Amino acid sequence: MRVVEVRERSVPISRYDDPALPSGGLTTSAVALITDVVRDGRPVVGYGFASMGRFAQGGLIRERFAPRLLSAPDVDLVSPDGRNIDPLRAWTVMMAGEKRGGHGERCVAVGTLDMALWDAAAKIAELPLNRFLAGHLGRHPQPAVRVYAGGGYYYPRDDTTRLADELRRMMGRGYTHAKIKIGSASLRDDLRRLDAALKVVRAPERLAVDAMNTYDPQAALSAAAALAPHGLWWFEDVCGPLDFDTLAAVTAMYPGRIAAGEALFSSDEARLLDRHGGLRREQDMLLFDPVHCYGLTGFLEIVDVLEVRGWPRSAFWPHGGHMFTLHVVSALGLGGAEVNPFCFEPFGGLHDGAGVNDGRVAPADAPGIGWERKADAWRLFDSLTDG
Repeated sequence: MRVVEVRERSVPISRYDDPALPSGGLTTSAVALITDVVRDGRPVVGYGFASMGRFAQGGLIRERFAPRLLSAPDVDLVSPDGRNIDPLRAWTVMMAGEKRGGHGERCVAVGTLDMALWDAAAKIAELPLNRFLAGHLGRHPQPAVRVYAGGGYYYPRDDTTRLADELRRMMGRGYTHAKIKIGSASLRDDLRRLDAALKVVRAPERLAVDAMNTYDPQAALSAAAALAPHGLWWFEDVCGPLDFDTLAAVTAMYPGRIAAGEALFSSDEARLLDRHGGLRREQDMLLFDPVHCYGLTGFLEIVDVLEVRGWPRSAFWPHGGHMFTLHVVSALGLGGAEVNPFCFEPFGGLHDGAGVNDGRVAPADAPGIGWERKADAWRLFDSLTDG
């Protein structure tokens, strides 16, 4: 039982569902991991992609990590009973010879292949990923996951009007909570965005804001002071990811929830965030991305490390906005997941026919992640194995 071929394609993705709006040339990697296991006359194929926001990783995947999988002896890839691929063992193969630290973008390349490995292994077991992963860890999956709608990027024209329209569409699909972007405009303009959003969402405790790590120390403190009276759900990615001094200063004066961790990629960084970021374990939120953290192996280590340090699993709301994170949250019993209903096509959003009921949704009930149940994503993934 082995991986016989890995195919990667770098594809554009946009922060908007309107293709006429520029999105900064953002790309991601889509991969097909072909195994020698045959079902119904076809090889079992695992599919993955590089999540949102870090650009494609084609060079690292094709030249560094996929060759290690392809050349590994079967014994290094299969489970102890020999009945399936073991993604945890495969992760060790991919990381052979890599030094600790210096994460760069390699963590995303490894995480992309890791997603495909878990998809393939769950398909071989003929189980949805949440059930397969939970069983692998001796847990029971949550049948439905709390979710919120992510998006709210700046529009180049008619920003507040289009933002309000986007939020109305989110609420119309059953989402009870949403998140918008701030930090790339003046504070005055961002407060106008916030006011427009609150007129739609109505309850401030159901609206989060994401500064995308843009604030310097003074701007972070000014924004925190202006946002504090609103009673928002959370204030996310306040400053530079490793600027723990500024984060701690903001946390000390901001009474609401702070959310952090999206731009940190290892358990070492997670320890530093907990030790020096001033976060309050009883109220703040952790947003590590399971793909960007070297895949599930790295993400599980982060959860374990922070759980030992007193963080509840309910504090983890993984970044990503796609179907894979739903399975991870369900399997691990985490707080909830982001969903991007209108951006980052074809990967963002839910499987076709999925309904959000009172802010909750069930992962796809199909073998693996269920990309085959999401028509736009499936067209792309299926094209990787044509010919």
